[in-house]
Amino acid sequence: MPPQPSDPSEQGPGAALLVYVLLLAAPLFMVTGIIAVVVAYIYRDEAPFWLQSHYQLQIRTFWISLLYVALGMLTWWLLVGQLVLLFWLVWFLVRCIRGIRFLNLRRPYPYPQSWWI
Repeated sequence: MPPQPSDPSEQGPGAALLVYVLLLAAPLFMVTGIIAVVVAYIYRDEAPFWLQSHYQLQIRTFWISLLYVALGMLTWWLLVGQLVLLFWLVWFLVRCIRGIRFLNLRRPYPYPQSWWI
């Protein structure tokens, strides 16, 4: 018997976890961040509510990271950029790891639209 097409409301966390992993690899391999945000945009609309919050968080994390990294690179020579990039890296890691934790609990991410953690 062929497998039945799954209901989008029963979508599991696999794609969201993949996006988190791709985001975590982005500081080393920049292209994975672009792939992650594309996957998040693709899956966001059809995901159940609790997963939509994770995709929203991932998309915002990508765009805010882009801003922080650009700001850090532009101010690198002022020595402020190094602090900006250090702040960004800690913020980025905590945000992604916290997102994975909520994903494993199958709970929505609280306040995914926030700029903070």
